[in-house]
Amino acid sequence: MFENEITRLLSIDYPIIQAPMAGGITTSKLVAAVSNNGALGMIGAGYMSPIQLREQIREIKQLTTNNFGVNIFVPSKFKILENEVKMVNSLLNTYREELNIFEENITLPNMDNALLSYKQQINVVIEEGVPICSFTFGVPTADVMEKFKQHNITTIGTATTVVEAISIEKLGMDAVVVQGSEAGGHRGNFLSRHEESLIGLISLIPQVVDTVKIPVIGAGGIMDGQGLVKALSIGAKAVQMGTAFLTCEESGAHSIHKEAILCSKDGDTILTRAFSGKWARGIKNKYIMEMEQYKDVIPNFPIQNSLTQTIRKASANQNNQDYMSLWAGQNAKLARVETVAQLIQRVMDEGRIVTDNLV
Repeated sequence: MFENEITRLLSIDYPIIQAPMAGGITTSKLVAAVSNNGALGMIGAGYMSPIQLREQIREIKQLTTNNFGVNIFVPSKFKILENEVKMVNSLLNTYREELNIFEENITLPNMDNALLSYKQQINVVIEEGVPICSFTFGVPTADVMEKFKQHNITTIGTATTVVEAISIEKLGMDAVVVQGSEAGGHRGNFLSRHEESLIGLISLIPQVVDTVKIPVIGAGGIMDGQGLVKALSIGAKAVQMGTAFLTCEESGAHSIHKEAILCSKDGDTILTRAFSGKWARGIKNKYIMEMEQYKDVIPNFPIQNSLTQTIRKASANQNNQDYMSLWAGQNAKLARVETVAQLIQRVMDEGRIVTDNLV
């Protein structure tokens, strides 16, 4: 049951992919440990410069000879509206004062720079011979896909609806991650509206499996062997796990972030645009709840993400969880403190037990 077309395609022992969590969580140690233990480690390159990405790829190559991959954010068009930025900044100044941020030079994003960085990241992946590349927030163009095919790089898209999965298959990608509404972090929708993209994983997997021919990878709320087997039993060929790996010893997540997940209870997560301007699931805190009333006037990603950057950073530096983006999935309470090796072994052992009991 655990060896299939995805494990063969990605050259991994187990149908487990570590979610590519951007922002420093996917350290070289984490990615390499996942790959060294039979699953697929992924670099979350979303906020990395091309130079930083190249450095990390080379570092991981020193730590593992097994396959690993890179995840890239596909930039979408955005427009900076001065009045909108000014209004939100006036709201954010309250938090800046509370965190003693008095001198702040906010660099707003630039579309040309975002596109250039994106193209350079793609070139780095190709030049460094990374075998697998996945995409979030959109899909690459046909000419970029042709480049990947020429270099035998396996490509994976991210979808939240059947429509998005179809577009990923039509483009010629090798597999699709279907992201259920339970998933922690940013929503990967790019064609469907936010409301349309909130399909639970157990409904989404069979919907997509019945529609596309490429292998489906399930993501969202999977924390153990039971979740793995459940996803596989309804058509997925692998699972992508984020929150479970976030609390591992090798993870680069802030200790406050890990603690918030480990102490979480049912119902502690919520979808919010308050931090980045794009819907994302995280643990409720003071900032999220206070900004909830302004959700309709918050600038889109990546503008809001730039405006809140120093707030999030200062909050983390002060060990204050009130203003941190504590991304986590709906099953966060099942997270444990363990090594990557222990997590993968446990999930596979649990999966075998569940499978045996089904026979």
